[in-house]
Amino acid sequence: MARIVVALGGNALQANPKDTSAEAQLVTCHETSKAIVDLIEDGHEVIIAHGNGPQVGQFVATYETANAANEGIPVMPFPECGAMSQGYIGYHLQQAIREEMRERKINKEVAAIVTQVVVDENDPGFKNPTKPVGSFFTEEQAKKLMAEKGYTMKEDAGRGWRRVVASPMPKAVVEEVIVKTLVEAGHVVITVGGGGVPVIEKNGKLEGVPAVIDKDLASERIAELLNADELVILTAVEQIAINFNKPDQKNLKDLSVAEAYKYIEEGHFAPGSMLPKVKAALMFAESKPGRKAIVTSLERAREALKGLTGTIIAQ
Repeated sequence: MARIVVALGGNALQANPKDTSAEAQLVTCHETSKAIVDLIEDGHEVIIAHGNGPQVGQFVATYETANAANEGIPVMPFPECGAMSQGYIGYHLQQAIREEMRERKINKEVAAIVTQVVVDENDPGFKNPTKPVGSFFTEEQAKKLMAEKGYTMKEDAGRGWRRVVASPMPKAVVEEVIVKTLVEAGHVVITVGGGGVPVIEKNGKLEGVPAVIDKDLASERIAELLNADELVILTAVEQIAINFNKPDQKNLKDLSVAEAYKYIEEGHFAPGSMLPKVKAALMFAESKPGRKAIVTSLERAREALKGLTGTIIAQ
């Protein structure tokens, strides 16, 4: 059996994008836990990572709205919002996975680790922030926030102005040793939630920075650090496709590293959806001989690990 890092997509946390309530998320996490515990039941060592896009945005927007109504309520710094979203999602996932394991008589514990991920303060992403977060503002409000708080604000498709933050590359995981210790003791670990809280190192100390690390790239980083056998990226589709949503769409079962680079160059993968997944899969497949990445849907994860579906990316 294999040591696998499972990167959960947004649909694994919020089945209905229009219902972002905590109650709905917990229900979805209970459904998601069944697919995860299937893998544990099959004997795999499972480490779980997840995104946090809508959730961290909710936290940011809530504090912005409260501050607009009452200036005595401070706006929460972005790294703290990221940490809050990790705790919130991790709480739901660990509760759901624990319950599912108990029902199946699997004697393991599960824990969510609020994880910090080191980024380079000179990462090019900081020079051109592009990731929108939080509420919409008028141009006047945006200019005030830029002057008072140093935010970078951009107009968002005619809907108003929003804060944008950088999306730097993950370099190291601060809690790597803790995560590794728990995994090697046989426990199920939820880590690098939302890509982790981005931090930079200054004079031996850690300092949170306003940024969003891509969760697939963070999942790849932790998979390498834990010497995982497989990186499983779960998304809304069963297989990677070229010519997606076109009459000549072709689903791919096996994808070599060379083929993947060719398809990226040809523009087959959308930057905001499949492209970061393919890039993370490539990085893992190239990191060590014998490693492979699988991209598939949550519902077909068990079958994909048996080689029955999904897209396998390998050397």
